[in-house]
Amino acid sequence: MSVRLLPLSVLAGAAAAVAAVAVHQWWWGAVLAVVAVLAVVLCTPAGWATRLPFGAAYAGVTALVSTTRGEGDFLVGSTATGYVVLGLGLVVLLLCVATLPRPGRGASEPDTPVSPGTR
Repeated sequence: MSVRLLPLSVLAGAAAAVAAVAVHQWWWGAVLAVVAVLAVVLCTPAGWATRLPFGAAYAGVTALVSTTRGEGDFLVGSTATGYVVLGLGLVVLLLCVATLPRPGRGASEPDTPVSPGTR
């Protein structure tokens, strides 16, 4: 089921990054971007097909728009709010990787250890 959410998660991450870049010029836009993106990351279930694609798409789009445009200027300038957006991309990606679920044991193994004499 969660694999079906992968394209939606990538699209949501890219859309969140575009929206954050669009409003980061104003102080309230940067605050709104931080709060909204962190809320989405924390509300999305941790997983390889849910939270991680969101974070990777967000970080990828913010890295892509931080490069020089053809005219020689930047979409994300070297201002405090610009650094907030770029730093948020790194924080989101780190948070998504750090909260990945640990590889679980197989379904045939019990969750709790059984002492030798209780079977």
